[in-house]
Amino acid sequence: MYTVELAKLIEKMNLEVLTPDMDYKHIKICQPEINRPALQLAGFFDHFDSDRVQIIGRVEEAYMRKMEKDHGIGILTRLMDYKVPCIVFCRSIEVEPELIHLATQKGVPILRTSKTTSSFMAEVIRWLNVELAPRISIHGVLVDVYGEGILITGESGIGKSEAALELIKRGHRLVTDDVVEIKKVSDDTLIGMAPDITRHFIELRGIGIIDVKTLFGVESVKNTQAIDLVIKLEEWNKDKEYDRLGLEEEYTEYLGNKVVCHSIPIRPGRNLAVIVESAAVNYRQKKMGYNAAQELYNRVTNNLMRKNKENTED
Repeated sequence: MYTVELAKLIEKMNLEVLTPDMDYKHIKICQPEINRPALQLAGFFDHFDSDRVQIIGRVEEAYMRKMEKDHGIGILTRLMDYKVPCIVFCRSIEVEPELIHLATQKGVPILRTSKTTSSFMAEVIRWLNVELAPRISIHGVLVDVYGEGILITGESGIGKSEAALELIKRGHRLVTDDVVEIKKVSDDTLIGMAPDITRHFIELRGIGIIDVKTLFGVESVKNTQAIDLVIKLEEWNKDKEYDRLGLEEEYTEYLGNKVVCHSIPIRPGRNLAVIVESAAVNYRQKKMGYNAAQELYNRVTNNLMRKNKENTED
């Protein structure tokens, strides 16, 4: 199970800490979901997931104000006894000193934001889904070509890094070389990034390590990129039949998500950078509704039908 430090959430969301005397550096969040404890404030704790961030908005605050003070403190004490990661008050709600004192005793950080409850919830869920997403590391190169995330895979030494370097020279951007960390942020989206230790570096056999950001400038690198297309480089095999039309898409799977995959045979003289660029543009064209292979198929079919009709009339 992946976790994210509460301190990172506080920094990212620019939250005000109302319990500054408390050490929250050790607190970690392990659930991407959040909870508005309306039912818990009413005393119903069945199926309560205490690992979630608790968010209190205007409705919960108005309900708490209508409670008798002792009853309200008792309910909040019971809520904090579950050791929730934190409680966030939205809309800059004023927090009673008694609640802050209680939270300090229980070791539950009290945070505050000026954002509306709905917008803050959406922002936190989106961020936590990325930070806590399931992930794997694979061998390959990830580049941004015309806005499409192209994952180049293949055996070691086949020319992935060399192809990436030529793409960078042609104005495209490197995300990561050699090791690609893939996160599944949704059922439709895979995000690729570089490990911190190898970010912006490329290893070229015979030359060594080069720093792409230093050599080619910041416009040649990118930290993260959605993976749209996989290009698998493989040695040319004369006995294997390769797809020459592209009517049917092939797919590869990472973390349960399917991604379009093209197998490219390698032979001396083939310009890999141009092939990758063409694959990226063709994929982009298909997303916009135009399929060149289907267009050719339609032309051939219509031509045959026209000739058959002419022969029948004769």
